[in-house]
Amino acid sequence: MSNRVPTTIVTGFLGSGKTTAILNMLKQKPENENWAVLVNEFGEIGIDGALMSEQGALIKEVPGGCMCCTAGVPMSVGINALLRTKPDRLLIEPTGLGHPKQVMAVLTSEQYQPYVDLKATIALVDPRNFSNEKYTSNQNFNDQLEVSEVIIGNKVDQCSSQDIDAFNDWVTNQNPAKVFHKLVKFGDIPLEVFDIERVHVDMQSKSNAHFSEHAESEPQFELSPNQSYARKENKGQKYFSCGWLIGAEYKFDFDQLMSMLNAISAERIKAVLNTNQGCYAFNLVNGVLSVNEMSLENFESRIEVIDSQLLPWDELEAVLLKLCGISS
Repeated sequence: MSNRVPTTIVTGFLGSGKTTAILNMLKQKPENENWAVLVNEFGEIGIDGALMSEQGALIKEVPGGCMCCTAGVPMSVGINALLRTKPDRLLIEPTGLGHPKQVMAVLTSEQYQPYVDLKATIALVDPRNFSNEKYTSNQNFNDQLEVSEVIIGNKVDQCSSQDIDAFNDWVTNQNPAKVFHKLVKFGDIPLEVFDIERVHVDMQSKSNAHFSEHAESEPQFELSPNQSYARKENKGQKYFSCGWLIGAEYKFDFDQLMSMLNAISAERIKAVLNTNQGCYAFNLVNGVLSVNEMSLENFESRIEVIDSQLLPWDELEAVLLKLCGISS
């Protein structure tokens, strides 16, 4: 049992900063340790794995919001592959539209007891969301916070004093009390938080409703030789997503790309794209677009758009293809 891998679930609703937090953790990991990350996304293209690929961790992806469908088979396959590498630590990032109880139930099952030491679940939350009924009335938003022992109020640099008060009031009113809470910016979670012990709770999920309506679709992480691009869609939990994978030989005009991304009215956009100025990661949350340069080369561009409304995907695709030089 001494060889059980310390494992942490990092949950949180769409846009709460889970990926940024994990990237920060990977930068802090001891040089002599090997970490593994299992990533689950609502979209079908796989953006987070691309973002983490530079940090030296072993990454496995389960796209399409289907980590726990089919009796947990997609997740188990990913976990088994990662455990075979004998990592020093395992991080699991469920989709922001998922319920972590199913993930917790798998990790605490008899199958994984000899191999996994599940630590306290960490939930990231944007304090501004506590004043927004769109979030407070969402069952998954509330369930993610309820089952987590550690609550991290992220993006504090963008919050008002009223937002901070709302976060503190929520934490104060929790029964049972949370084991740890902290307000941070840029997902800067103290490394020692990942070793907080788990509080044993009933793993029976309140809802077994599956939120991906076509979870059997195959993930797409690379193009076949005769493909210049591919498109994948997903829907569930009253959200819609559409993602595109675009050949590495095609480059976007950076300035035109920035204009296009700022003009899209979607709730969430994540992308890693080749441009005429290099490879960049783009992240749009609540109308704020952040851009970070990547060191990737000969990388297939990918972009995922998520919104609570069905957007005109065909029109968006036409603009994307034009900007990267793919003739229709």
